[in-house]
Order: sequence, then C-alpha cells, then structure tokens
Amino acid sequence: MVAVSANRLELLQIADAVAREKSIDRSIVIAAMEDAIAKAARSRYGQETDIHADINAKTGELRLARHLLVVDEVENTATEITLDGARRHNPAAQVGDTIADTLPPFDFGRIAAQSAKQVIVQKVREAERDRQYDEFKDRIGDVVNGLVKRVEYGNVVVDLGRGEGILRRDELLPRETVKTGDRIRAYVYDVRREPRGPQIFLSRTHPQFMAKLFAQEVPEIYDGIVEIKAVARDPGSRAKIAVISRDQSVDPVGACVGMRGSRVQAVVNELQGEKIDIIPWNNDIATFIVNALAPAEVVKVVLDEDRERIEVVVPDAQLSLAIGRRGQNVRLATQLTGWDIDIMTEQEESERRQKEFAERTKMFADALDLDEMMGQLLTSEGFTSVEEIAYVQLQELASIEGFDEDTAAELQARALKHLAEVEEALDARRTELGVEDDLKTVPGVTSKMLVAFGENDIKTIEDLAGCATDDLVGWTERKDGETVRHAGALDGFELSREDAEALVMQARVTAGWIEADEPAADGDDATAGEA
Repeated sequence: MVAVSANRLELLQIADAVAREKSIDRSIVIAAMEDAIAKAARSRYGQETDIHADINAKTGELRLARHLLVVDEVENTATEITLDGARRHNPAAQVGDTIADTLPPFDFGRIAAQSAKQVIVQKVREAERDRQYDEFKDRIGDVVNGLVKRVEYGNVVVDLGRGEGILRRDELLPRETVKTGDRIRAYVYDVRREPRGPQIFLSRTHPQFMAKLFAQEVPEIYDGIVEIKAVARDPGSRAKIAVISRDQSVDPVGACVGMRGSRVQAVVNELQGEKIDIIPWNNDIATFIVNALAPAEVVKVVLDEDRERIEVVVPDAQLSLAIGRRGQNVRLATQLTGWDIDIMTEQEESERRQKEFAERTKMFADALDLDEMMGQLLTSEGFTSVEEIAYVQLQELASIEGFDEDTAAELQARALKHLAEVEEALDARRTELGVEDDLKTVPGVTSKMLVAFGENDIKTIEDLAGCATDDLVGWTERKDGETVRHAGALDGFELSREDAEALVMQARVTAGWIEADEPAADGDDATAGEA
C-alpha cells in the first residue's frame, strides 16, 4: 500500500526526475500525477464522482476534492448537491455553482496504484511526443547528425539525441552499408505527427542534402555570397549543382571546388564517391543549358519557350558524351534546368532539316499548284504553312526576289481558295460525324478540332464541357512496371494542358454551367492517372 500523504517532497522529487529524463516541462509531469491520483481516487469513491487532485508545486502538498453541482433537486448524489447542503460549505452558494468538497487522504490499493502509474506513463509519453514534434517540425530542411540505433529490414533507425529518425532503404545511397553504432549525417525532409509518435523522416538521396553539405563546407554559401540555384542528383553516381555569385570578385565554381578540390572532395566523400559537376548559373536559359550539358560541346540550340523544350545540336563525336551513360548526363541536365532537352548530331539535324524542307516544298507545290522551284523559294523564305501565305502582308510576298505584286496577289488568292476548300471538306466531315453546329461557337475550337471531337464521340457543347483535361491531351500511367501512354482526343494538335483546360472551361461557360472567370471545382482536372 502506498500512502499518498506519506512524503510530500517525494512527489516533487519524482516529478523533477521524470522531467529531466524525458526533457519535458515539470508542470506537465505534475499535471499527469494529479490526473493519476484523481483516477485512483475515483476507484475508491465511485467512477461517477468528479474528483480533482491538486499538488502544490512548491511544497508537494496534495489536496483531493469532490466537485458537486448545486441543484434544486438532486438526481445523482455523486455529482450533485442541494442548495441547503451547499450553503453549509459556502453560505453564498447559488443554484448552478460548483462546490469543492475536500476529501481525506487515503491509501492506494495495488490495482489503483497500477492504474495511476499507467496514467502517468501515458501522459508523460504524450508530452514527450509533443516535445519531439515541436522541436523537429522546425528543423525540416536541416542536416542532422546521429548514431545508428538499429537496422530493420534495410531501414535505419537513427538516434538524434532528443528523438529518433527513420532513414528508409530507398533514402540511403546505393550500395551504402551502415552498422549499429555508426555515426551518420542525413537531411530532415519531413516530420509527421502520428498516433505512435512523431515520425522524423531522413534522407541521404535528397538533392537538398547535397546543397546543405556544400553550405557547411563553403563559407561563401553560408554567408550568402554564393547561392545554389539548382541541384540534380543520380544518388551515389553523379550530380550537377548550379551556382551563382552575388559578388563579381568571387568565382562561384572555384569557391565550391576549394583549394586543390578540398571543399568538393569533402562532399564527395560524404556521398560515397558521388561525382559532382559544378556549373555556373546563367539567366539566359540557352547558355545555362549549354553549361549544364558539360563536358559535352554544343554547336547550336533551338528554343521552344512555350513548351519549355530545347533542341541541342552536338558534333557527331560528342553525342555519347552529351547523352551520358544510360542517358545520365542529359537526364541530370533536364532536372537541373527544368527544360526538356532533345539532343541530336549535326548530321541528324541536317537530315531532318532537308526532310522538313522537302515536305514543305511539296506541301506548297500541291496546295498552291506551283512548280518545285517556287515551293522551294517559299520554304527558304521561312514560310511554314499555307495560312501564313494567305494572311501575310502582300508587300512581304512581293519583296521576295523574283516575285512582283501580281505574283504575290495570285499566290494569296490560291492560298485563300485552298483554305476555303479545306474548310469545306472539314465541315462536311464534321457534319457526317454528327458534331452539332453549336460546338463551333466555343472560343478556341477549330474545324480540325471539330472533326477530331466527332471521331472521339464529343458531339455537343455539353460533351466537351464534361471532359477532363486528360480526355483531350491524353495521360500516362504505370502498368506492370511499364509506362503506358493513353491518347487524348486532340493528340497531335500540340495543345498544352493549360490550353486544353481553358478550352474545357470555355465550353462550360458557353453551356451555362459556370459563370465566366469562375474557378474550376476540385477534381475537374482528372490527373489522377498521371505517373
């Protein structure tokens, strides 16, 4: 039997010891003890009784009190008291007040003591979890040091001193082996509050882990003189890091490399020999991409800014170097810059341009009833479609060497006639497919699109309004370990996802489903199938 009144200071000594051991506030431990004693007291006086325990934080004195509600007519004697009975305790008591009835000290029974211990352990554990979460939630993005506590099925549990982190197998570097007791550095990329306690997720493969390591090794980065703009990693194998200097007198690449490579070598050693290319950042995307493809030499680049795509031409002998082993170099350059990069040799580019030139020449010759030389002349002047010839300024056509105003006017007349014939044919096909005329009124919809809609069973404004973006531009998904591409109704139209979404929204406005400029509801963009 444990007497509650046995030693007042003993409670405070226990509270101090637990608070120090668990690194939590002393008041939390005392509050847990009060709850535990109150629960034990209820086992003696009745579970319905509203008992409160109060431990004086300075003297350790314990007071037990039963709270009773003052009522006119008592229905439950364990929680209620009449007004007359209440006024014997407090002459000023009124109906609705709460009276505290002091209870005498008592001895815990074995079961009550065990129950009280469980309450204290549970409360202290919850407080410890809250303390861990509050401490580490602000450390997301930091590099932490710890000791390997144990390894479970390839996952590493790391002792961080005031908490435990989990380093999953896929967040370790390839072929990296760790043993219990090893000291390890890792990047905190997520902290979650979960029922079993806060989960601190660590990584050694995260791109920002490398950035933080450089910040520790390079004083110029720590001081903000040199900034890391982008990082791309193939963990354990190769990485690219783009840096820029805010001080013209400081070479950003040299600062990161260090004297005889000492600084970069320290990072390489930490990452188990991962090779690192340090690249100067440039605001001109073409220059930056050329830098990112180093060590390969680039002859020329062709930018498509709307689609964030770039074609890079390299010498024939440099192709394998530009692509890298298993496409590693170009893949890392793509990650670093955020642009899709197509690499081709000078010979491939020459052959492609010759093919495009021949195709456009034939297209102009067939559409405008011209001889091959005239078609070649239009192609060499940079015209790419019949529409350009039909709607270009007449003077621009007439200024071509060998052309005059009459020739230019005849060309435009033929171009307009051809477009009218194509439009007529498309309209006939659209009608044949059963596509309603109203669908033509949706802004952004062309005759070619109407035919494509009809071939994909989109025949009314409501049909188009009910489409998701994926229905128009297609989507990809992982199936049995392979990426499967599903075609959309407008495949081949070079329509971006934003353009397709705008088209669907215009249809919804035209159909009267929503008001103009009203945002789409969550889930309208059926992108769940993307991988």
